[in-house]
Amino acid sequence: MNAPKTLFCRTYQTVFRAALPVLPYRDPETLASVEETADLLVQKGKTCPLIVTDKSIHELGLIDGLKEALVERQMDYVIFDETVPNPTIQNVEDARAQYLENNCDCLIAFGGGSAMDCAKACGARLVQPWQSVQQMRGILKVLHPLPLFVAIPTTAGTGSETTLAAVITDGETHYKYPINSFPLIPHYACLDYRTTVGLPKHITSTTGIDALVHATEAYIGRSTTAETRAAAVEAVTLIRLFLKRAYDDGSDVEARAHMLRAANRAGMAFSKSYVGYVHAVAHSLGGQYGIPHGLANAVICPYVLDLYGTSCHKRLGALARESGVAPAAASDAEASRIYIQWFRDLNASLDIPTKLEGIRCEDIPLMAKRAAKEANPLYPVPKEMTAEQLEVIYRLVMA
Repeated sequence: MNAPKTLFCRTYQTVFRAALPVLPYRDPETLASVEETADLLVQKGKTCPLIVTDKSIHELGLIDGLKEALVERQMDYVIFDETVPNPTIQNVEDARAQYLENNCDCLIAFGGGSAMDCAKACGARLVQPWQSVQQMRGILKVLHPLPLFVAIPTTAGTGSETTLAAVITDGETHYKYPINSFPLIPHYACLDYRTTVGLPKHITSTTGIDALVHATEAYIGRSTTAETRAAAVEAVTLIRLFLKRAYDDGSDVEARAHMLRAANRAGMAFSKSYVGYVHAVAHSLGGQYGIPHGLANAVICPYVLDLYGTSCHKRLGALARESGVAPAAASDAEASRIYIQWFRDLNASLDIPTKLEGIRCEDIPLMAKRAAKEANPLYPVPKEMTAEQLEVIYRLVMA
């Protein structure tokens, strides 16, 4: 990237970082169980939540505990389970229609990041019906408070229960873009490990690595704070200790609980310190081909860390040492090398591939332009890249 463009990006990022202390970030209040969630709705006088989820979560029975808790409290509920892995504008509109048709009065997102993104955008459309989803794309377009909103993660990965972001795909153009607005932060986050027990191995692995990417990109970016760095270190440490355990034994209660905490802390870190080119490229691949976000992040991240080179050594080295991935005495360069190799080894131990199937050369320029538009100037990456430079990443990861 040329000097004027780099200066513009860095100035933009500096202004945002300076504004962090006065921006209305908030952490959702934490609930410990689905029963506590049902009690909360009763206390708040709510009568009929719309539960936004997907068919696989519904069919696995992970939602049964919540349903039972609501029935025991004589509360009606409506389930929207049409959310797809990269939620579309149509998903959002269908969920909104179901909310209105059934006179719902609150939202529960139950699932991974896709369900939460769909629920967030649905809530935004409910309170700003004059604005289309496309018009909400970007920063601070949603200004009205959402209906009471509880997020219940069933994957220990996205951390979306803490964030101000919803990522939505235009089903016609395959353009996947974020909506970033403070009212999208859920009011409550229910961290109930029972909702993650029984998840298939491939979801445990890719969502767990998704959390690792969140923590990594948040820490090595240029807009960190002491709070977000500490959260990222805690997340990486917990992932190092517990992700493989959760993958090997899905009923390992301790591992499941710690992975929920890891995803939550990683979500807090990137919500305030942002992500980087790994996410921008992954979003474009998800929009174009429907590649699951966690899988795309997992495959892409080591390649991007390599491309950053010395520009990320100081921060990545510190993260590696503080999280126990690298020895305390390792230099920045050595600790960075150890971290990237550890990342690759962890992927391999979780049966995550090193390449992505289905990428077409003719699609790369458009996807790279979309990734650059998402990332520049907002994401405080270690090294600024143009769309042409980002094209290299797609070629590195294509099978």
